[in-house]
Amino acid sequence: MTQLPTPAPPNVAEGAATAASTRFADTALAHDAVDVTYATLDTPVGRLVAVRTRAGLAMLSYEDHRGGLDAILDVAAARLSPRVLEAPAALDDVRRQLEQYFAGDRTTFALDLDLRLASPYTQRVMRATIAVPFGTTVTYATIATALGNPKASRAAGRALGANPIPIVVPCHRIVGSSGRLTGYTGGMHRKVALLELEGLVLG
Repeated sequence: MTQLPTPAPPNVAEGAATAASTRFADTALAHDAVDVTYATLDTPVGRLVAVRTRAGLAMLSYEDHRGGLDAILDVAAARLSPRVLEAPAALDDVRRQLEQYFAGDRTTFALDLDLRLASPYTQRVMRATIAVPFGTTVTYATIATALGNPKASRAAGRALGANPIPIVVPCHRIVGSSGRLTGYTGGMHRKVALLELEGLVLG
């Protein structure tokens, strides 16, 4: 009777699979066979999918909000490059900085960004939003005014609704007139959680 090999314990098998996947990713990156890398990140506000190009972080999507991982990767493949690979190590700095932010140890992000998924106007709104300090809020009208058109608050709101890099581009700090909370790409409960994390008391 042929003796079948004893299966490796699950944790050993999973470790070997992870190591093999990492080696494959490292080889692909070393040979310029990949244009886009991604990783899933568990955070206090839910699982995020981080997508990076050679230029920088291009997407940071709430996995449960944009149709799931496959839908997010479909967007990345269609609009960035079809050469997409899961490579968590390539996004270690994103993971680390998010962990520091949620731990209260970071108030600004030091990451290169690739804004090509946003329209030119949305890119301008995103840059103005990045300038809003940790622990503060401004209105959509304030953002519109900073861009030269005080009457374009609705346009600014629509632009931030399309923000592909929430948290890092802190659209949660932008509120309606008189400080009223309005919609958020990941759901209002996440906007509230992020503002409370930054020390804002919401009435």
